[in-house]
Amino acid sequence: MPILLFGSRHVELITGKKTTTIRKLWKKPLSHGDRLHCYWNLVSKERRKLFEAKVTDVEVVKFEDLIKDDALAREEGFNNASELETEFKKMYPNDTKKDSLFQVIRFKKLPVDEWEGKKIDEKSMITKRADILFDVGKFNKSVMCYSAALNIDPEDVYLLNKKGDNLSRLGKFDEALECYDKALKLDPKNEFIWNNKAIALLNSNKPEEALKSNGKALKLNSENVVVLYWRGFILEVLGRFQEALDFYNRILEINPEDPDVWNAKGNILSEMDKADEALECYDKSLELCLDDSIDASTWNRKGNALLELGRFKEAIDCYDKALSLDTGNDIIWNNKGVAFMELHQFEDAMNCFKKALIINSDNEDSKILRDECLENL
Repeated sequence: MPILLFGSRHVELITGKKTTTIRKLWKKPLSHGDRLHCYWNLVSKERRKLFEAKVTDVEVVKFEDLIKDDALAREEGFNNASELETEFKKMYPNDTKKDSLFQVIRFKKLPVDEWEGKKIDEKSMITKRADILFDVGKFNKSVMCYSAALNIDPEDVYLLNKKGDNLSRLGKFDEALECYDKALKLDPKNEFIWNNKAIALLNSNKPEEALKSNGKALKLNSENVVVLYWRGFILEVLGRFQEALDFYNRILEINPEDPDVWNAKGNILSEMDKADEALECYDKSLELCLDDSIDASTWNRKGNALLELGRFKEAIDCYDKALSLDTGNDIIWNNKGVAFMELHQFEDAMNCFKKALIINSDNEDSKILRDECLENL
């Protein structure tokens, strides 16, 4: 019973796209028709059986020939033969002489009902792998896995929704909407999927349609804070600031300890030229945030609110805190420069605009304001 071990980087094993592997020649080489038992991470706690397969072809090649074959290297998951050579020298430090022999094994994945050994819930295994990839932001790979799981069960609502989420994150909003629509035909009372559809519509520059989809989610559960948040955000995009503010306030009635909503409320109040109230919201947001979760944007917006109130030195302090978190942000450097200009510290201001232009030479505001500083020096 030959066993093949694979690293988790070979996601194509799940989808069936990878049907080749290259291994050092064994004492008892494989032959056409041999049964393979394929696993991920055999010696770890994360050991998982992937599938059983049948060998369709075995070719023995010398290492000197292997490292010249780009096409074969790509079959093994490398970009080219040079990359394969580097990796194989690490994997097989004593077996990479010119005449060292390797076997190129081609195989065909077998359906579960044809397995000889222990059978697994293949859909569950693939879904778990997809969820892990999704959680770490590897969306190209996770969408492949969700698609593979859907080939097993095309009417799984969870999988359709997650595939839609993946496609949204990849910017493929039309395909995402197709997934959400399929899911909603199967589960029309799922508020989360209606809301996810609303987000995809918003990202497709269809805010009115997004509002309707979000409205259906809201009818299903008017206390769902995620749905309420996106209701507020969509209304904000539509310029309906007072209505957006009302929804953010509703969330804060349910959960007054949410820093993101305090921040969103502050943004709305800034748009409504209510700098004093906005400042209170930003302070509340910063108070509730854990130190490692405070982002540069909140400090920058607080600085902007202080700038509007004429509290320029305090604004600069906020911009400094923002820049300590995101030193490569030309917008924040520009804002800091404006605060210095208001204090008539034109040399300091000009230095800020110069830094903004080093980061982004197309920042027209910084160009104009830098020239204005020069006139005042």
